[in-house]
Amino acid sequence: MGIARDVKKAVELFRKALAARDAKRAIRAAVAARPPHTPRSYRVAVYFADGAVNMYQMRQWYRPLAGLAEAHPVVVMSRNATGAAALLADDAIPVAYVPSVRDMERFLASQDIRIVLYVNQNTRNFQMFRYGERWHVFINHGESDKMYMTTNQYKAYDYALIAGQAARERLTRTLWDFDVERRAIEIGRPQADHYSGELPYTPDERTVVLYAPTWEGDRPAALYGSVKSHGEALVTALLATGRHRVIYRPHPRSGVVDAEFGAANQRIIQALKSANDADPSAHHVYDDGPELGWQLAAADVAIADISAMVYDRLAADRPLLITRPVAAEAEIDEGGYLSACEWLRAEDAPRVEDAIDRVLSDPGATERLHHWVGHYFGDTSPGAATARFHAAIEQLMSKWDEWNARSAR
Repeated sequence: MGIARDVKKAVELFRKALAARDAKRAIRAAVAARPPHTPRSYRVAVYFADGAVNMYQMRQWYRPLAGLAEAHPVVVMSRNATGAAALLADDAIPVAYVPSVRDMERFLASQDIRIVLYVNQNTRNFQMFRYGERWHVFINHGESDKMYMTTNQYKAYDYALIAGQAARERLTRTLWDFDVERRAIEIGRPQADHYSGELPYTPDERTVVLYAPTWEGDRPAALYGSVKSHGEALVTALLATGRHRVIYRPHPRSGVVDAEFGAANQRIIQALKSANDADPSAHHVYDDGPELGWQLAAADVAIADISAMVYDRLAADRPLLITRPVAAEAEIDEGGYLSACEWLRAEDAPRVEDAIDRVLSDPGATERLHHWVGHYFGDTSPGAATARFHAAIEQLMSKWDEWNARSAR
């Protein structure tokens, strides 16, 4: 049994190696076919060392970065072949493919990069930190109360752009000897200014429910995924009512660790298809598209796991339910919004219809939601977060000018 498992792993590793080689050849050909980057044309770089599987972390920043680029040209420095290929295919932001440290150095020498933004904590970020004379700024890929949001890795960056007061309190409480007041800048959720998009259905009398679970997690403390514990039961219940429309948006990594989790995900997708075949007017949606925005704005109620998706929805200031993890090992920070949120337990998933009706009709639930929206994101009026994002970048550009002048003297 052990030999068979080892052989299977060896075959999988070999397959991945071949795929990586082919991806590198393809991306080099694609880059060679494009015009070279104009020297000294970029001032802001987004450093992205991940592959295509984590592109959701980049895509949510496309529109805010496009607005920023009007004042300060932006480029993505991509280290991974599959990630670079996805970025080029999206064609949203200029891309520099810099797989090696030498490639990075050559690109930096040819440009005027003053601020480097990071959307995640990839270990290869450390290779970029060696380059001084520019600000290294963690912007993250979402707001949440997961342990990821208080990692000691925050100290590696010069600054962090955070959502609001909740994030500041979280960092102050957790990180030792970290100057939160100076190094953390509140900007809200700029992505929320772009919660739009074309609906794949025509609105009608149905109550629209967004179910957006996270993946299964890769360690006990992060076992937040609900697809197996809640997902099949709640989707089955909603499909049976005839008065709900389900938008199912699973995490793109669903099933990469746990095959059973992946199988449950596929069963939910098939259930949606079968329900649409039986009643074409239902227009249930399996959503695996790159755009995140219309789902958060269109849904009457959202159901999410403990993840950044909770706070993406919170920024929309709309009703939501959060699945309570069934794993005892899963860490839950109940000092913030999770202390007053609307939980959906696994045993209640078959009766999710009752929970939805309750949060839609309970004034107390609405009042609590509004309170926490302000605590996490500050002013959520249209354009407010974008203005704060741009102001933060301008602040750092001014600081760059000050330090550059000091160095010259």
